[in-house]
Amino acid sequence: MTIMAKYFRAVCVLVCAMFAFAFSSDWPCFHGSDRTNKSKETGLMKKWPDKGAVLLWKASGLGDGYSGVSVSNGIIYSAGSKNKVNNVLAFNTAGKLLWEKQTGKAWEASAAFARAYHGTRSTPTIDNGIAYYLSDAGLLVALDAKSGAEKWSVNLQEKYDAGMPMFGYAESPLIDGDRLYVAVYGKKATAVCLDKNTGKVIWESPVVKNNIGKGPAGYASFVIVENSGFRQIVAFTSDNVYSLDSKTGAILWTVPLNNKTDNNCTDIIYHDGHIFATTGYGTGSILIKLDAKDGKTTAEKVYETKLLDNHHGGVILHNGYVYGSGHESKGWFCLDFKTGKQMWNHTRGKGSVTFAEGMLYFYDEDGTMSLVKAQPEKFEVVSSFKVPSGGKGAYWAHPVVSNGVLYLRHADNLYAYDIKAK
Repeated sequence: MTIMAKYFRAVCVLVCAMFAFAFSSDWPCFHGSDRTNKSKETGLMKKWPDKGAVLLWKASGLGDGYSGVSVSNGIIYSAGSKNKVNNVLAFNTAGKLLWEKQTGKAWEASAAFARAYHGTRSTPTIDNGIAYYLSDAGLLVALDAKSGAEKWSVNLQEKYDAGMPMFGYAESPLIDGDRLYVAVYGKKATAVCLDKNTGKVIWESPVVKNNIGKGPAGYASFVIVENSGFRQIVAFTSDNVYSLDSKTGAILWTVPLNNKTDNNCTDIIYHDGHIFATTGYGTGSILIKLDAKDGKTTAEKVYETKLLDNHHGGVILHNGYVYGSGHESKGWFCLDFKTGKQMWNHTRGKGSVTFAEGMLYFYDEDGTMSLVKAQPEKFEVVSSFKVPSGGKGAYWAHPVVSNGVLYLRHADNLYAYDIKAK
């Protein structure tokens, strides 16, 4: 090999390494690649400037909705509805629109009170150059992540004879290897596993056999759980926390949990053989212990508490403590994961949350963004600022921290803030 060839090869290796490092803190799906909603990123500011984090750019034209963002290989993805049509959008790291793809008719609320909450809910899942998106009307699509060109699609509502959820479909698809998992809650199946490359069915989980899914959808997304020799996918129906064998779709266990509106939204947390599940409207939280007996996995309720009845803003587990906002129980909470004991309760505020480098990012539904220490001793806000209004409605989209940037969505607008330590 010549000196020039060796030099060229070294430069290529360096460029590739720099490229990999640049996107090492990607956020490719709802709540991150491991669904814990915790960024592994470091080198972030522990305190923002007095006027708040610096706005890098604002992108408009997303449409109506509460979809969050996914970040993969220098592209930011989200979704919104415009003129009663769903759209997936892709932006570069400067906020410039790269492509926009229509993904079918948007959900229209049948109940008058629900019409004020129209718009997309699901966040695109990015995997191996493909963007997977479930529209609020139940259309599951696979799009080329660079161009938006459709690879395949399936209308889950039509195929599985599923009733439209009161607030539309809200689940973000889960990818595990070559498999895609999504709940349908139809008359023909509760959940399905598809080949992510083709959209072809691998298994369908029957409704009658599983004795779940008879009510409306629960709105939460699947989370992978490894326990007792079973690789499980766990989520909510409207009235149960339930688990399916990821290989076959067989029901493993169910534990009752519901609220007065049949509206279970928050993803579960799994840790150390236990599952924490929470729901709003005054119901609260439960802890479930998983075990194995006679070759089967079992689930037993450890405790239940009316504290931290999370509506749909999500919860975080850090160092043995759960953080999130209550609904009718009011304010931001910190609970001991294993006992349910309240460590603190800041009685004002309600919203969504994410985590990075020992800090909680509380995004209040009134538009206040706060940086809070993840500690059980006391509620301590380090910095905060008010996010501009992007249109009508509450600030419900979940915040995302990726590659030194804090992404915040409100209605038609997406804001990107610089939070990298200087």
